[in-house]
Amino acid sequence: MTTKILVTGGAGYLGSILVPELLNAGYKVTVLDNFMFKQNSLAHVCHHPNFGVVRGDIRVESTMTDLLRDADIVVPLAALVGAPLCVRDPVGATTTNHDAILMMLSKLGKNQVLLMPTTNSAYGTGDENNYCTEESPLRPISQYAKEKVGIERELMQHPNAISFRLATVFGMAPRMRIDLLVNDFTYRAVHDRFVVLFESYFKRNYIHVRDVARVFLHAITNYQSMKNQIYNVGLSDANVSKKELCQAIQKHVVDFVFLDAPVGKDPDQRNYIVSNAKIEATGFKPIHSLDMGIQELIKGYTMIRNSAYGNV
Repeated sequence: MTTKILVTGGAGYLGSILVPELLNAGYKVTVLDNFMFKQNSLAHVCHHPNFGVVRGDIRVESTMTDLLRDADIVVPLAALVGAPLCVRDPVGATTTNHDAILMMLSKLGKNQVLLMPTTNSAYGTGDENNYCTEESPLRPISQYAKEKVGIERELMQHPNAISFRLATVFGMAPRMRIDLLVNDFTYRAVHDRFVVLFESYFKRNYIHVRDVARVFLHAITNYQSMKNQIYNVGLSDANVSKKELCQAIQKHVVDFVFLDAPVGKDPDQRNYIVSNAKIEATGFKPIHSLDMGIQELIKGYTMIRNSAYGNV
């Protein structure tokens, strides 16, 4: 019998990569999305007989009740993702990222599997050495991170759940996000040739969007040995500062200039080094390096330019 997977927000940045991979692996996939960005990022899988799609909102109880009833595995990607978007719409962020997930948890059966992306931004600034494992204290700074922490606490009460604390994601996708840090800095390098850095020594961890998709598939395959756990998911060799990130980009865009701002603070005060040893011990290893991602993005930005209100 074919395993049925419900992916909420499946037409988004991660979902547009994950859903085709799930279909290729032989699963039956239903996507729920409100298509708020008017994207057609799943057009290339509409031919697939195991693909289904519903236009709707995860906050609508009747919609979720019907879809959850038929799912063996739930991957809740639908969210207002990132601190800036949550600041712009704090009410929408709370109802989507927190309230809707609590409602979903209340309707899940004990045998249904839940694979949830959370965030390693929950670590805030880490310990005195900025070093974080899954056991480290959580010090979320943004509304987005705080609500993810609260949801993760509830999530881990479910008997069949896994939480993935994702590093900052990068890479090309059919539903592109240029605002993510690696994606953003590479875009600026390609099109502007410069960026001004605030607190350039601040570090964080990174992971390619395709490796995030791979970790969900890995968890499905190895579910019995991984369930009821929290895992950091990132590149162990990519705990790098903003300055180091710019230096990595400069290797490929040689006239890219980055400057340290003499005044001012980064509004996002995250600064940490993350251990990914726990997920690696399950046999999962990322295969897309930071350097590979930068080269991929440079090719992508040859095709993409944000110019909605310009003549060139």
